[in-house]
Amino acid sequence: MTTPHPLAPLSASELTAAAAIVKSAWPGNTEFHFKAVTLQEPPKTEVLKYLEAEHSGRPLPIVSRKAFINYYIRNSSKFHEAIVNLDTGRLEQNLLLGPFLHANGDGEEIIAIEEAALSDEGVKAEIAKLDLPEGTVIISDPWIYGSDGINDEERQYQCWLYIRDPKNSSEADSNHYALPLPISPVVSTATMKVIRIDILPTGADNTIKPVQKYKIQPPNEYIPEAQTLRTDIKPLHVIQPEGASFKVQEEGTSSVLSWQKWKFRVGFNQREGMVLYDVRYDDRTLFYRMSLSEMSIPYADPRHPFHKKSAFDLGDAGAGIMANNLKLGCDCLGSIYYLSAVLSDDKGGVTEMPNVICIHEQDNGIGWKHVNYRTGRGVVTRSRELVLQSIITVSNYEYILAFKFNQAGEIDYEIRATGILSTQPIDEGVDVPFGTIVHPGVLAVHHQHIFSLRIDPMIDGYDNRLVYDEAFPMPRSDFNPHGIGYYVKETVVEKSCGLDTVYENNRTFKIQNVNKRNPINGKPVAYKIHAPPFQKILADKDSYHYKRSEFSDHDVYVVKHRDGELYSGGLYTNQSRGGTGVRSWANRNEDVKDTDLVVFIQTGINHVPRIEDFPVMPAEHLLIRIVPNNFFDKNPALDVPPSEQSFNKSTLLSVQHKQPSTETTVGKNGECCAPKL
Repeated sequence: MTTPHPLAPLSASELTAAAAIVKSAWPGNTEFHFKAVTLQEPPKTEVLKYLEAEHSGRPLPIVSRKAFINYYIRNSSKFHEAIVNLDTGRLEQNLLLGPFLHANGDGEEIIAIEEAALSDEGVKAEIAKLDLPEGTVIISDPWIYGSDGINDEERQYQCWLYIRDPKNSSEADSNHYALPLPISPVVSTATMKVIRIDILPTGADNTIKPVQKYKIQPPNEYIPEAQTLRTDIKPLHVIQPEGASFKVQEEGTSSVLSWQKWKFRVGFNQREGMVLYDVRYDDRTLFYRMSLSEMSIPYADPRHPFHKKSAFDLGDAGAGIMANNLKLGCDCLGSIYYLSAVLSDDKGGVTEMPNVICIHEQDNGIGWKHVNYRTGRGVVTRSRELVLQSIITVSNYEYILAFKFNQAGEIDYEIRATGILSTQPIDEGVDVPFGTIVHPGVLAVHHQHIFSLRIDPMIDGYDNRLVYDEAFPMPRSDFNPHGIGYYVKETVVEKSCGLDTVYENNRTFKIQNVNKRNPINGKPVAYKIHAPPFQKILADKDSYHYKRSEFSDHDVYVVKHRDGELYSGGLYTNQSRGGTGVRSWANRNEDVKDTDLVVFIQTGINHVPRIEDFPVMPAEHLLIRIVPNNFFDKNPALDVPPSEQSFNKSTLLSVQHKQPSTETTVGKNGECCAPKL
């Protein structure tokens, strides 16, 4: 039997074995609710030794396989954290966690919460007051409860209620978000009982009105059969007659990808989804680990109970377990290679996750071009990208998440947000400053989407530093008499901290290795970070939104590497109190110069909904770019073959243009003749 790679996700047999070891530590009649069974990644120092041996062909050192497990004793609040050594079969750690530490949700639990809310007699009584038509279907959207410090120690769900279009109640894909109800049950996960029923404010203030007859508005559907579809779209086929240029070597539960001098390992886990390891270009080390670390979605309605509405979609749910089964010709176009995964279920078994990552190449326009206007000769290459894409659905929202590699040694991380707005009821004729009316009686509240990308660098070696460049005008002087000069100043970040991009100074962050110098200009080799600007979290610093979303207040955080510190919002985000994420790590004020450091890059959207975002929103795009800076001795894409019709087989050629020019020729003795056209 082949020994798994130390960074390979747990296999199906390892998942069930780890759960069985935990079960064996308890009486036989104990019922468990497993929340996470995943790889406990080995210490980085051990893995680096393994990688060095792997790439040099030396004998591989033994690295222990361990599993990290979260579980409840079912129907209780007893939440545990365990570590199992799969090599020895030993339970190395089994801790009962304390107050304010709660697990993520899962699919089985969500269904149970929905049933608990809709079967409660008190909820039924409130729904009866709405006087809905016979046969109306009620929908419950359970949300992680959030935090406000008021009676929120117990793990709970806040359920938002909706109805399907009563005239088409059998349509399971009807857009219930167009018909929100003013009733919101709260369910305890320990008892699976409704512990409170909130009646929602539907006016301009906090006033709560008695539940009364519900005015049913027209539906607002997104499904294609409810539309008059366009008929003037011609097919656009992506064809690679000789197949794709990348190679995938599947090694158990992880895969090694090779493409255009790039090579890296791909893993997949319940929380982060897709993770890239050991990223190299032309056999030069670049990144030890890359993943989306967390995202936070704080909402802006200050009224109870909406004031608690703030989701952490990775920590509260999981980008892996929420990943879509991608469809050929729909989610990904061209010559597609799919990667599948196995994750744990709530009973300690296995959930098959087919086609959670699609891999393909795509054209991204011109990579570089120059036309010598004197001769009319143009040399042009097209930029080919390797795309690894995963799509997650978290209740109402979809996120399309993709790593993109190109032939110039650059990496893009692309985020696209789409799906349906989370809505709430509003009285007719009322307008509020914290939301947009997107349909009669329907309010879509302003909210932010703040993403945190974790980058663990090894730029040409393991000891790196973070610096930033800024551009300033030169003062007028004898040297700069016309006042047009400017210079760039580099600042080294010495201590762990949060930093922001100062756009008026063109502040640009770079991860450098000063031990490796560019052979042309002597500068340290580096990779530069380009991230789009975003408005930092708007909730004030005393709010739970701010305290919990520790990454949301700076464009960049840099911290010293510590094993296990993977999640910028903290390990446990559900109803969290803060104090366990990247802001807290940065406050340790540790040395981060020329050492093993980790960089967290933030970006986001302040989503002020527009009516065009409903009933389903056009995808909003964000792009984080990580590009070489003095890493190569010239443009690394010079060796990309030129773009030519014989290769591309386009259907139309442009007319060649040659611009007239003048030249002169130096004679034998250095004399110069007249210019010639």
